[in-house]
Amino acid sequence: MPLLREHADSLESGSAEAVLEALDGLRTAITIYDRDERLTYANQHFNYLFRSLPYRGDLIGISYEDMIRLEIAGGEIAPRELSEGAEAFVARRRRQFALNDYRPLDIRLTDGRIIEIKTRKTPSGGWIAMWNDATFARHMLLRLEDTIELSADAFAFWNSADRLILCNAEFAHLHGIAKPDDAARMGFTDLLSQAVRRNRFHIEGDVAAWMDRRQEAHRSPAGALTVTMSDGKAYLLRERATRDGGRVSVLTDVTDRHRAESALAEQTRALHTTKEQLVETQNAAKAQAQYLADLTRRLDAAEAEADTAKTALLRTMSHELKTPLNAILGFADLLRTSADRFPADQIGEYAGLIHVAGGNLLRLINQILDLTKIAARRYVLRKAPVSAAMALATACDAQGEKAENKQIVIDMQSVPVELSAEADETALNAIVTQLVENAVTFTQNGGTVRLSARREGDFVRFIVEDNGPGVSEADIARILEPFEQAGRGTANHAAGAGLGLPLVKALAELHGGTFSIASVLGEGFTATLDIPAA
Repeated sequence: MPLLREHADSLESGSAEAVLEALDGLRTAITIYDRDERLTYANQHFNYLFRSLPYRGDLIGISYEDMIRLEIAGGEIAPRELSEGAEAFVARRRRQFALNDYRPLDIRLTDGRIIEIKTRKTPSGGWIAMWNDATFARHMLLRLEDTIELSADAFAFWNSADRLILCNAEFAHLHGIAKPDDAARMGFTDLLSQAVRRNRFHIEGDVAAWMDRRQEAHRSPAGALTVTMSDGKAYLLRERATRDGGRVSVLTDVTDRHRAESALAEQTRALHTTKEQLVETQNAAKAQAQYLADLTRRLDAAEAEADTAKTALLRTMSHELKTPLNAILGFADLLRTSADRFPADQIGEYAGLIHVAGGNLLRLINQILDLTKIAARRYVLRKAPVSAAMALATACDAQGEKAENKQIVIDMQSVPVELSAEADETALNAIVTQLVENAVTFTQNGGTVRLSARREGDFVRFIVEDNGPGVSEADIARILEPFEQAGRGTANHAAGAGLGLPLVKALAELHGGTFSIASVLGEGFTATLDIPAA
């Protein structure tokens, strides 16, 4: 603060205080240090990031090194960051100042957050440090990496400079690379040349001509090519341009079909070149041809079934994906091309709509990823005693404003303080919030939503009921399946992508509990969740 106040005389009346208030309103922590690395200013968000540290005003004058040691002493820093010792950690942090290193530095905290630190030198010889909570961005990258690792296909992503930025283990293996990290930042041409030198591909004819065809497919907006590996396996290679100027490569194992087609072609050639043996081999040739034809039909049928499933999925998801994307792109284009035509309040409104659409899209993607991880048995629960009352209160707070806007009363019944479930707190809060959100969304204006929890044997039973329109008995079982919706053209408890209730059911069963619904059309909707008691 002294660093800012020394220039206060050159500002108009009230400007200095306005700047300080603006800095305190940021969701980024700002700290300023003099040439001796002593703190001269910290905004309000800094204390939010490091809750064990003294009040920011009491830290003024402390050195950056001493502040790092306070973080360690307060238990803020995750043990893995200190694996080489506290002194090594302090030295690594201070190198950002000493070397004037502009690259961001990530540090992990004990509560699971990841903080990104960026530093810049000031004209007076001091430093400014910006601290951002990068947990969400880092976790999204990990989710993307987990998703492509789950796939049986080989995936690779390239940037606009045609350098590899991400691939899964299958792609690395096909190109003779031990692990994905060893291929990071390699150019496409270099990686391909290296794989050819290692004899990873079965190439008939001129190697240079084959590489030209491979590079042409890579450069095409939507290229496709069948490649054969040295072990005889065949892969359908598809290349697509991405919207950021990069590319994505996908290799799908089509060995069985490729072998069937090759065998059929070989059989046809044999029939034309061995006419003199036609009589004695006719029956065997027919049997072989019939076998190959049946195999081809089965492959075609399996492919058609897969295409039908993909088409159904895309038809179901297209509206849910395109609607928020259209809103984001539409309002962003308005702000990009005509921002000077709109008043500040309207710009704020458009930005809010972009934020809401982005949140809806992110929520849909997270639901798909969570269901995928549950199906693959890779969703990890961190169970601990969780207060039932707190879970219900958290859901009430999250939906309070929406309920108030619709004049809906959320009636939370009294829940014993000692009533706790043995659950993953994040997952349980997500389940209960989803159920309360459904109830508030589909209850008419002026309705009532009732929440309660009680002990039932070895389980804690959560009940969310409303007096909304409900669903028909025929739809109850169906809406618990992914991408299924009840009714047509009317508000119901499965409007949208149809993932909320299936995810609730999957998470409940993952906890060893159960989820059920009961409803009569026109007489409300009741959701019952049983989670093992602590």
